[in-house]
Amino acid sequence: MTDPIASPEKARAGRLKLVLIMLVFLAPIVAAGLLTLSGWQPQGMGNGQPIVPQRSLADVRVDVDGAPWAWRDSEPRLTLVALPGPGCAARCLQTLALMRNARIVLNRNADRLRLLYIGAAPEGADASSVMRDYAVGTDPSNAFDAFRPTEPDSVAAVLVESNATALAWYPAGFDPNGLRKDLQKVIR
Repeated sequence: MTDPIASPEKARAGRLKLVLIMLVFLAPIVAAGLLTLSGWQPQGMGNGQPIVPQRSLADVRVDVDGAPWAWRDSEPRLTLVALPGPGCAARCLQTLALMRNARIVLNRNADRLRLLYIGAAPEGADASSVMRDYAVGTDPSNAFDAFRPTEPDSVAAVLVESNATALAWYPAGFDPNGLRKDLQKVIR
């Protein structure tokens, strides 16, 4: 009696099935390699505008309480830079409060985001409660002027990676809820 499993036809069919299974798993890897070599990159649905070309802020001096701001911190932490337009008043403070709340929503990861306000600190009763979570600094080299809004009572933001690379810009009038969503994607 012959073994039905050992027949050459069955062995050939088994090898063919094995090769097809390997191709099913190999096809996405090959497709991803071809797309990468062709230069295609997926476009995310972030709410901020990407800063192109990306730039490093490692050499940009920002003074906070007379000392230079450490873009590269002891721990990997992102920095959200708030850039007020002229005369930061009620609307500007409301946006700053929503930016602070976006940090709070990160819960246990809130420490992975630092808030930096570059400009003259707003004044008033509401301002002190909003600004307590921000480090207030100055930009002597005016490196952030290209991102700073010109309209009064507005604020823009720049998200900076822990390696001092500027990632995204949120121009004046941005949706703070969209910023919160972006932060939740980036900080995990």
